[in-house]
Amino acid sequence: MSEKKEKLQHNMGGEASVHEEKALPELQRRLKSRHLQMIAIGGTIGTGLFIGSGGAIAKSGPAGALIAYIFIGSIVYSVMMSLGEMATYIPVSGSFTVYASRFVDPSLGFAMGWLYWFSWAVTFALELTATGLIIKYWNDELSIAIFISIFWVLITGLNLLPVSFYGEIEFWFSSIKVMTVIGFLIFAICINAGAGQQGYLGFTYWKDPGAFAGHKIEPKDSSLSIFVGFWAVLIQAGFSYQGTELVGIAAGETENPRKNVPAAIKKTFYRILFFFVFTVFFLGLLIPYDNKNLLNDTQDASSSPFVIAVQLAGVKTLPGIINAVLLSVVLSAANSNVYSGSRILVGLSQEGAAPKWMALTTAKGVPYIAVLATSVVGFLAFLNLGKSSGEVFNWLLNISSVAGFISWTVILICHVRFMRCLKSRGIDRNTLPYKANWQPYYSYFGIFFNVLIILTQGFESFMPFKVEEFFVSYVSLMLFVVLFVGHKLMFRTRMWRKEEVDIKTGCIELDDTVWEEHTPTTTVGKFMSWLC
Repeated sequence: MSEKKEKLQHNMGGEASVHEEKALPELQRRLKSRHLQMIAIGGTIGTGLFIGSGGAIAKSGPAGALIAYIFIGSIVYSVMMSLGEMATYIPVSGSFTVYASRFVDPSLGFAMGWLYWFSWAVTFALELTATGLIIKYWNDELSIAIFISIFWVLITGLNLLPVSFYGEIEFWFSSIKVMTVIGFLIFAICINAGAGQQGYLGFTYWKDPGAFAGHKIEPKDSSLSIFVGFWAVLIQAGFSYQGTELVGIAAGETENPRKNVPAAIKKTFYRILFFFVFTVFFLGLLIPYDNKNLLNDTQDASSSPFVIAVQLAGVKTLPGIINAVLLSVVLSAANSNVYSGSRILVGLSQEGAAPKWMALTTAKGVPYIAVLATSVVGFLAFLNLGKSSGEVFNWLLNISSVAGFISWTVILICHVRFMRCLKSRGIDRNTLPYKANWQPYYSYFGIFFNVLIILTQGFESFMPFKVEEFFVSYVSLMLFVVLFVGHKLMFRTRMWRKEEVDIKTGCIELDDTVWEEHTPTTTVGKFMSWLC
């Protein structure tokens, strides 16, 4: 070992460290840069954008929804930069759940990890629900149970293949999403300019019925009612953005993480922000917020704002095509759900917060037990057979959305702690592979608003008070507190002192691996390289 590396290990480990370097799970670094970026896009662009964004416009109006998505985007950017700094320095599977256990408190890592796993497992059930409802658009007589079963087997099977297969499949699934969104943006520009049966639109619907919609409070055009409408859609906007952090989850299986993880962190966020902000903007131009189909409690193409916009434009053939695209969108998101959930279980197992056998892998590096454990939760989708699909969808959406905000909060807390540990050991952040900007103030900004949204997002359950709505709004927070306090009482853990924190295991600076650079030579390869 070189003198430089010995000095680095000494600085990272600390003289009083109580940690020993741990054996990492036997996952394999088979994900390329294009896989990594499309995994993040695939896990994010799903039902939240293609279906749920319509409800956001109905509640707060086109301008209110646009501001809400931009505001949440600013919070997500703070999360992504913070995660990027940590994940490029210590690219391990499970990433931020591991960071919470190492940098802050084992109880925090335990609570966050299990809640985050539950969130993605529940989202898998949500996406399976959507697949059945989407297919019913073509044949209403078929039971959604058939398609929930078929796609559960399909998605589980795909995740039992080596991660390179998963990455390739997700790459092409996500490419369909990206092309669909780009195609819709071009379509929207043409329709807004007068190509549809409505003629030139411009900002017509921003004037009538208006740019902002009031919500819950009369009169609906009052400032308070408009603000309530804006605040009511923040949780929906958060659900739409949830998944951008998947870059950190996949860092432990990415080749050349020194280069690919920082690139994915930078590019993925900007692309997702571009897709979301511009899509919501144009949807608000093409659809009046009082359109009754925006809130019709179904999750097929009939409630998709994309389809509503096409129908208002007088185009007859596109709704069926968009429904087929929606199916690929949902399958891609479901694929990412199982992948991310299973890798979280691997990270929990590594940190001793889950049974060791959860991290067992096949010869090809697939954590098959973790995959199956995550997939089993997808059977919650069968709850749709007993209740209205819209009600179950909203239950699952709220549980997952709030869990996402909690996870973002913990990521930011971990980053603040990470920066303090580096400073205490004399490690200059300017020497890191990726350095987050505007720190620590931007992390504090994200923490403050995440906590505020978590605590206030269930305000509608008090207008008037409804036990069921209150439980749906705060069940994720309750579960997090129970997990944290239960683990704390059982294992008597405490917050790590800065000199005890383990920033050594999995650190990129101790990895001597040299990766080949693969430059595409074909036209298709060069185009996909530019796209990614």
